[in-house]
Amino acid sequence: MEDLILIALGGNAIKGEGDLGTFEQQYERIYESCLGIAKIVKEGYKVIITHGNGPQVGNLLIQQERASDEVPPQPLHVCVAMSQGQIGYMIQQALHNRLMEIGVRRTVVSLVTQVMVSKEDPDFKDPHKPVGPFYDEITARKYAKERGYIIKKVKPKGLKPYRRVVPSPRPLEIVEANAVRLLVEAGVIVIASGGGGVPVIRNGRLKGVDAVIDKDLAGEKLAETVGAEIFMILTDVDKVYLNYGKPNQKPIDLMDLREAKRYLREGHFLKGSMEPKVEACIKFLESGGKRAIIAHVNKAYEALKGLEGTHIVP
Repeated sequence: MEDLILIALGGNAIKGEGDLGTFEQQYERIYESCLGIAKIVKEGYKVIITHGNGPQVGNLLIQQERASDEVPPQPLHVCVAMSQGQIGYMIQQALHNRLMEIGVRRTVVSLVTQVMVSKEDPDFKDPHKPVGPFYDEITARKYAKERGYIIKKVKPKGLKPYRRVVPSPRPLEIVEANAVRLLVEAGVIVIASGGGGVPVIRNGRLKGVDAVIDKDLAGEKLAETVGAEIFMILTDVDKVYLNYGKPNQKPIDLMDLREAKRYLREGHFLKGSMEPKVEACIKFLESGGKRAIIAHVNKAYEALKGLEGTHIVP
């Protein structure tokens, strides 16, 4: 078996709802999910892993703000890089341990990954992606003036309805793609493009920008670039649903590209949640991928075998 599979772990699946986000809680969730990934590796698949970072980078931003009187706060693009190291470390250690348990010796490495975006992306003119903590109106106005934050009201009411919003531009190029290819060819399991990658623009030289790239779209761009045959998105739901959350919700076990596009147009999938996942799967198949899968974070191996999740085919 020589197929290359790119596996995307959701940030909310790493830090579950109700979790405090301690190292122990996050590591335990990652360790549990890595059993299925280890089984996939044992079967001979080449594996690249990417991951979300929404809850984690949000916590890092809170830390920057609350400690700003003592140490200089770091910009958002640096916090994204920090989260790549933080989460990558947990994944590579957990997966190493899982592989050892089932008798497999493989090197696992995390790669701080930059992702090229366009400074002309329309999202830089009208940012919409909420990040970091919620604010009351006084604090929101203060930070908008002092720090240049773009702040919008994201909840209709409540004591803290305001939140910072940043651009979420489309990923154009994985800067370290060649390094990922070389490592995979050498038999290394690579963790790359975490949190959608560190967003950078090129203006004669590379420069980080304060933005958040959707991790599913960035994962698809990486899968497309390195020629993966299978793209698997692992999240906190068991599969894709039509009319999700409604009395008539219906699970989807299998859909082809044409059906996926139609369901997307009809608005069946929540924006910022399932919609970008399905969109990424569509783009992957359009670029020549063989199969896309959306499944629960602890069912990776079963999903690959066709026993779990939603499968999308050309």
